[in-house]
Amino acid sequence: MAFEATPAPPYPQGRSLLAGKSVLVTASAGTGIGFATARRCAEEDATVMLSDIHEGRLERCADELAERIGRDVPRALCDIRSRNDVERLIERAESELDGLDVLVNNAGLGMTRNLVDTSSEDWSRLLDINLTGPFRTMRAALPAMYARGSGSIINLSSICAWRAEAGQSAYGASKAGVLALTRCVAMESAEFGVRINAVVPSLAIHPHLEKVSSSEFLQQMIEENEALGRAAETWEIGNAVVFLASDYSSYMTGEALSVSCRRA
Repeated sequence: MAFEATPAPPYPQGRSLLAGKSVLVTASAGTGIGFATARRCAEEDATVMLSDIHEGRLERCADELAERIGRDVPRALCDIRSRNDVERLIERAESELDGLDVLVNNAGLGMTRNLVDTSSEDWSRLLDINLTGPFRTMRAALPAMYARGSGSIINLSSICAWRAEAGQSAYGASKAGVLALTRCVAMESAEFGVRINAVVPSLAIHPHLEKVSSSEFLQQMIEENEALGRAAETWEIGNAVVFLASDYSSYMTGEALSVSCRRA
């Protein structure tokens, strides 16, 4: 008997889980996890700011979200490889959101390449975005959070940080670094009332991923690895971020929340 994939559940209704909170999501323009996360946060009544490096895409996505939720959506250009850009972004978020409660470090770069074929330039660029990017944003955001005695930061890692996969040596190393960074900074921040956690997604299909991976490869990944027989919906990853941003996770810091049905 052929295995039948579990269908995706209905899209969730908002429950005001983030009412009164302000949220900044990096790399949140487009069709991936970032925009899905920003949308879910907004639907839970947070005031959300979108940030991205692509101006046209950022404007379109912010306008689309504003139309969906019926209120203005602040937006800001930022290249997280630039310290100056990051510091300006956090300053704008603090000003326009009247204080930043939640920072979601979603910006990341994927790469499938065996180690012997990875150039030093490729390695450095990937780590600069995936690992040094969250370092820059947290360094800029934490002082104001410390001063207020509250805040939540959620860093996006990957199942590749835990599970070995050929071709993912650089990407997996960068995302494992995100988990170590999350744990250590969480210990530094606990005394100031700031919580720092990570989300570890498995495979979530979205149009950008489909552009860089063949449909045959993605289907093979699903059939071989995903126990439910389907990939995650991007908003299912966003749900985990909402939980970590909300008061329901008030006793969690330094943790990595896996959103996965991957076989061991």
